[in-house]
Amino acid sequence: MAARADLLEVLDRARDRGFLGPGDPAEHLDHALGFAESATAERVAPERVADLGTGGGVPGLVLAIEWPAARFVLVESSVKRSAWLSDAVSDLGLGDRVEVCSDRAEDLAHDPARRESFDLVTARSFAAPPVTAEIGAGFVAVGGILLVSEPPVSDGRWAESELAGLGFGPAKPRTARGAHFACMGKVRPAPDAVPRRRGRAAKRPLW
Repeated sequence: MAARADLLEVLDRARDRGFLGPGDPAEHLDHALGFAESATAERVAPERVADLGTGGGVPGLVLAIEWPAARFVLVESSVKRSAWLSDAVSDLGLGDRVEVCSDRAEDLAHDPARRESFDLVTARSFAAPPVTAEIGAGFVAVGGILLVSEPPVSDGRWAESELAGLGFGPAKPRTARGAHFACMGKVRPAPDAVPRRRGRAAKRPLW
């Protein structure tokens, strides 16, 4: 299994290519580990994980190393980023259980092999809350959770009634490693039409 030193080297390369934000890669790794701690606090030991908009590898690659028994799908619509991610997965020796998908998330969420089949779906800087919730609803299994990175002040970002219409319970705040997260449990299946066709969630957000 890849060591964290290997992972830091991969994240450093991602930053140099503009696929990861500025700053020390160790800080990005630490933030990603906050996802793991938040999921553990929710008593989730994931077997199948989808990471929306993995970009330069966080949190998807970090969590794949943290949870060596879990299988991952890294969703990244950018062809350049997804190609880079595929190379990173290979370099880290994760190819037997980590798949990179360059499809649009709205389309992939309606694939019968993916539809509501993940016990954990993560998102960091993926999209605005209504877009993330709508697309995430198509991936999260009933009984699973959607876990989203949040700004320090996030009151009013997650509309409870609209979340209920997507099959989620209310958003619960979590703090881990100095980072903030919103956690939404899936309590019932999402409507068949969710998410709407590509681009519609952003153009006509639910709230």
